[in-house]
Amino acid sequence: MRYWLFKSEPDTWSWDQQVAKGDAGEEWHGVRNYQARNNMRAMQIGDQGFFYHSNIGKAVVGIVEVCRLSAPDSTTDDPRWDCVHIRALRALPKPVSLDACKVQPGLEAMVLVNNSRLSVQPVTPEEWRIVLGMAGIDA
Repeated sequence: MRYWLFKSEPDTWSWDQQVAKGDAGEEWHGVRNYQARNNMRAMQIGDQGFFYHSNIGKAVVGIVEVCRLSAPDSTTDDPRWDCVHIRALRALPKPVSLDACKVQPGLEAMVLVNNSRLSVQPVTPEEWRIVLGMAGIDA
């Protein structure tokens, strides 16, 4: 299993909206960055990711799971753009802020800390474990 981070502005698509989609999940559409698209193309069913509220809150707030492989994005006719479907698994007991990640030992190389603009990004197993610990979850 691989780990990822999905960024969303909560006034556009929030954790609560993701949760409301239930087990069917939701298409992670609208990504128009080649690196983020390629990350989604590399995903497998069952991969997990952090759901991150950007702009407002700037914190990891939940855990999601890839429930459908990358396929054409339904919001465009441009064949260059794909997306996966994700479903909510659980909220974090304690949100983990970007500021906390920036000062946490072991997260210095995390993409979120170094390239906060990338909307879909990889997370290493060690980074996953550290962020879960910061959120109050035993990895």
